[in-house]
Amino acid sequence: MSGVDRPDAAFVTGAHNGAIMSSGARCLVEIDKSSALVRVRGVLDAGAADGVRAALLARLSERPGPVVVDVTGLRVADPAARGVFAEVRREVTDWPAADLLLCDPSVAGPDQADAAWADVPAWPTLDGALAAVAQTPLAAVLTAELAPTVGAAREARAMVTTGCERWGMPTLTAPACIAITEMVNNVVAHARTPMTVRLAPQDSTLHLAVRDHSSRRPTFALSPPDRVGGRGLLLIDTMTRRWGSSAVPDGKVVWCVLHPDDEVD
Repeated sequence: MSGVDRPDAAFVTGAHNGAIMSSGARCLVEIDKSSALVRVRGVLDAGAADGVRAALLARLSERPGPVVVDVTGLRVADPAARGVFAEVRREVTDWPAADLLLCDPSVAGPDQADAAWADVPAWPTLDGALAAVAQTPLAAVLTAELAPTVGAAREARAMVTTGCERWGMPTLTAPACIAITEMVNNVVAHARTPMTVRLAPQDSTLHLAVRDHSSRRPTFALSPPDRVGGRGLLLIDTMTRRWGSSAVPDGKVVWCVLHPDDEVD
């Protein structure tokens, strides 16, 4: 998944690393494509926050697992702007296997980071933050890149079935297959772009997401009861505990969460 040019940002990419410079090049986001590490340095103010947010969401949408943001070289010029990290973490909380952690030498540890970073865990050393990421069971993530064709939903259902069997979630297989079918078919019918389908367990819940390259957000369609199709989001709303969509550079992520205690009529 790739980013697109924004009015307030310039993108510079390399073979393994990318850099996103926010307005005025005062704040630089350096992305290590081969690891979970992202470095943000320079001056963070209200004007730079949007570029930082877009860069982090783009990275989280293209790579499963938590991301460590090293803010060692960052100076916060606007106290309100530091909330961008908590905002991104809240946005991705229901994405499959997604999270955001910080490395900040000024904090004593993740338990003492709340006052500085508002609900974003922070470690004083990069080794400590990366060790926390290493504890995440990334083996419990399934991802597929699918074309917007009529067979995409079938492939997605097969992956969901495999995941539910592997993770001991048999009661979620049927509702998850219905939800992923509607999410994928929505891309095929409306976005018409390549997509990334991802799923992962989290405790007893199953998290699904479909990332496409259209900025068009999903909306409920009111269809006659005798019409086939057009009620995909209603089905997702019925089958899942919660669902939503997140705008990311060059598209969106539509996600949902299923719980085994939920009864579906």
